[in-house]
Amino acid sequence: MVSTHPTEVQHTGTQYLPQKRSQNANVSPNQELLPLTAKVNSQDILEIGGCDVTTLVEQFGSPLYILDEETLRLACQQYRDTFKQYYQGESQVLYASKAWNCLAICAIAASEGLGIDVVSGGELYTALNAGVTPDKLYLHGNNKSREELVLAIESGSTIVADNWQELRILVEMAEAAPGTSAIRIMLRLTPGIECHTHEYIRTGHLDSKFGFDPNDLDEVFTFVSKQPSLNCVGLHAHIGSQIFERQPHRDLAAVMVQWLQKAANYGLNVTELNVGGGLGIRYTESDDPPSIEEWVKAICEVVQSACTAANLPLPKLLCEPGRSLIATACITAYTMGSSKVVPDIRTYVTVDGGMSDNPRPITYQSVYRAVVANKVSAPLTQTVTIAGKHCESGDILIKNAQLPKTEPGDILVIMGTGAYNYSMASNYNRLPRPAAVVVANGEANLILRRESYQDLIRQDCLPDRLNVQQVIS
Repeated sequence: MVSTHPTEVQHTGTQYLPQKRSQNANVSPNQELLPLTAKVNSQDILEIGGCDVTTLVEQFGSPLYILDEETLRLACQQYRDTFKQYYQGESQVLYASKAWNCLAICAIAASEGLGIDVVSGGELYTALNAGVTPDKLYLHGNNKSREELVLAIESGSTIVADNWQELRILVEMAEAAPGTSAIRIMLRLTPGIECHTHEYIRTGHLDSKFGFDPNDLDEVFTFVSKQPSLNCVGLHAHIGSQIFERQPHRDLAAVMVQWLQKAANYGLNVTELNVGGGLGIRYTESDDPPSIEEWVKAICEVVQSACTAANLPLPKLLCEPGRSLIATACITAYTMGSSKVVPDIRTYVTVDGGMSDNPRPITYQSVYRAVVANKVSAPLTQTVTIAGKHCESGDILIKNAQLPKTEPGDILVIMGTGAYNYSMASNYNRLPRPAAVVVANGEANLILRRESYQDLIRQDCLPDRLNVQQVIS
């Protein structure tokens, strides 16, 4: 599957370390959004991780998520190493696994020294089975069940307490099991900081379902300080997702140091500060997010300056990026099917997936870019709307996509699909969820099997009285 004469695709964005463009490269701006190992071989076919995308589709079927291991690892390393460069205290990067949680991805992140941020018992169970050590696992959520809390406590993970109900349940659970160690918690607080992003993914403003209201700080700190069964080690806040601005994160870091100082006044030995994540990525060529280094540097400078001014020791500094680690590392490959020309309006071309494997366009009006994997350098002669196969008029992946002339059977690749694509995938219209592979050095390994029709009915139950064959007989 390795090309004999690959042409390297250049990446000019600020998200990752720059690469040099080969003088013979013939790439469009869209192709710069591909994973870092993207190459165009001598047959004008796209390769990722040394693997021919069309061959991967032949082997594993489509739709197919293709994860580039090198791109993911580099992003992990950049976060980890940049904190070490700019922060004088201890730091820990956590992968916000809600972006895409599975055994292989948790294992890759952990192997690069990252911890895992989980938001459910299922994500926690997956991370534990991937071999992540509990001291690097943090359980979030605004309505954790008792079963989820028990799993976190028994595994030794940290619980990020979100509300009064949860605090009371934790105290009750501890009192019911005397003699056990104090439960390790952090407190999630709402900072009241606005940022320019989609309203559904803003979480830091006061009108949010997440976290304690900052006006309740004194009451919360008083309560926790009187509970010997709770070991409050840190404070957490998060202002949203797909953010390009740096100032809101600087503001957040400054506010959190003020909270840290107040917690000390109540005798709480708070030693960790989690500033959340939210750094945006380039979904289109016009997107211009800060680099990982720029984002980390800004956070570190504010925290260190604020702690010095307040005469506070530097806390262990945590962050929890998700999208900026995984999104750009993955593409989705589809097989193209029928087309429809609506004169003087638009041309539709269809693929064998859609909103069930990528619900973000219909949910958040998210914009993506695409290339045709088997015609990478062909002239872009068509403006088309890429439609999914679902029985839903809104099942549109990309409007006004610039593509070469396409035919049924061509392989369409949509870029930047690592975050919230598989994790939000569904079986709408009873479509099986796609397979996923990780590619590196010319080798492709399955990390998620394609669902079968049998999988679709595995949890179905048919009462005897509804069994048509028995009723007829």
